[in-house]
Amino acid sequence: MNFIIRKEENYSCVKVVRDHLDSFVSPDLKAELVMLSNNGGRNIILDLSDCNYCDSSGLSAILVGNRLCEDSEGTFIICNLSQSVEKMIKLAMLDSILVIASNLEEAEKILVDKSRLE
Repeated sequence: MNFIIRKEENYSCVKVVRDHLDSFVSPDLKAELVMLSNNGGRNIILDLSDCNYCDSSGLSAILVGNRLCEDSEGTFIICNLSQSVEKMIKLAMLDSILVIASNLEEAEKILVDKSRLE
C-alpha cells in the first residue's frame, strides 16, 4: 500500500506512505488522483509527511493532481513537505503554481477560507 485516502465532506486527503515519490509510486498516485477526480473530488490535499524524496515522475504526478483540480474548479494542495522535496519543487519552479501548506491543518484552513469566498 502506497497511500492512505481519507474522504472528508469537502475534500479528499491522499497521504503518501512511502519515503520516495518516484517512478515506482507515481503511476499509482496518478491513477488514484484520476479516480478521485472522476468520482467528483474537486478538492484534494496531498500529504507528503512520510516522503523524503521526489523525482521528476513524482513532480509529474503532483502536476496531474493540480490540473485535475483546476479543471474541476477545485483546489489541489500539497502539505508537510520535507526539505528535500521542497527543494525539488523550488528547483522546478513549481512553487509559483502549486498551493503549498506547511501542514494538514493549514491546508484545511485554505479550503475553508476559499469556500467562504465562493
